Amino acid sequence: MPIKIPDDLPAFRTLEAEGVMVMRETDAVRQDIRPMRIGLLNLMPNKIRTETQIARLVGATPLQIELTLVRITGHVPRNTPADHMEAFYRPWSDVRNERFDGFIITGAPVERLPFEDVTYFDELRRIFDWTQTNVHQCLNICWAAQASIHHFHGMPKHALPAKAFGVFRHRTLVPASPWLRGFSDDFSVPVSRWTECRKEDIPVGSGLEVLAESDETGLCLLDDPGHRSLHMFNHVEYDSTSLADEYRRDVAGGIAVAPPCGYFPDDDPSRAPENRWRSHAHLLFGNWINAIYQTSPFETALIGRNPRDKVA
Repeated sequence: MPIKIPDDLPAFRTLEAEGVMVMRETDAVRQDIRPMRIGLLNLMPNKIRTETQIARLVGATPLQIELTLVRITGHVPRNTPADHMEAFYRPWSDVRNERFDGFIITGAPVERLPFEDVTYFDELRRIFDWTQTNVHQCLNICWAAQASIHHFHGMPKHALPAKAFGVFRHRTLVPASPWLRGFSDDFSVPVSRWTECRKEDIPVGSGLEVLAESDETGLCLLDDPGHRSLHMFNHVEYDSTSLADEYRRDVAGGIAVAPPCGYFPDDDPSRAPENRWRSHAHLLFGNWINAIYQTSPFETALIGRNPRDKVA
C-alpha cells in the first residue's frame, strides 16, 4: 500500500519518479481501510528536502500511511516559503487533540544553544509530554533526540571540540531488538552535529537501552520503552548529497569545518559521494512502521491510553 500525502506536495513528484507508491488524497478516501497516521514535526531548515527524505522511508512499506506535516505554533521558518508552510503544515495547537500511531520529530540547527535558550523549547516540552498520551510510538532524530532525553531523563548534551561530520561505522549492540531486526553487525550512518549525549550520563534505572554506537562518534540509537520513544542521534534519513550540501554551505558561510569523514571517495570533495547507508535507513524505518502496526490500537481513541505499552 502507498503513502498518502497531499497531491501537490513537492515530495509527491520526487517519490513517484523514484518508484515509491504514492496515493492521491482523492483515491485514498475511496478505500475502506484505516491508514496508519504518522505525524512529522519538521524542525529542519530545508523543510521540503526533509519532507521528501522522511516520506521516502515511511512510504516504502506495504502499509498505507497518512503523513501529517506539523510545525511549531507561531514559529516562522526563515528558509521555507510561507505559502508552502501555509498550504501543507498544521500548527501543533491544531493537532494536539488528535492521536497518531507514530510521530517523528526532526533535528534542528540549534544544538549549540542551551535547550532553554531555544525560542520554541517550552512548546517542544509540551509536545514531548503530549506524545505520552496521544502518540503510540515516537521517533526523535538528532537534536530532537537530545532534547527528548534531556526533558524526560535530565541528560545533558556536551559540546564537541570539532563538528562530528561524516559517515561512520556503528556497531549493532542488541540484534534481538525489534528495531534492529535484519541489521548487520555493523552499519554506516551519516553524522552531522556539534554536540553529543554520552552513555555515562544515562541515569541508572531509566530503562534506556543503547542499541547502536560508534567508537568515533558515540551514541547512535537509544531505546526508551518507558516513553515509547526511539532516539536516533544521527541522520540515517539523509539522502546521498545531504552532507556535501552542508559542507559547501558551511564553507560558504565561513565556518571552519573539515570535509565530512569517510564520505567523498578518497576524501576528495570534487567527487560524487556514495550512499552506504540507504538500505539500513529503510530497514530501521520499516521495522519502526511494522512494530507500530503490530501494536497500535485499531481504534485511534485508545492510542496512548496505556503509557507503559512497549514493543516486544
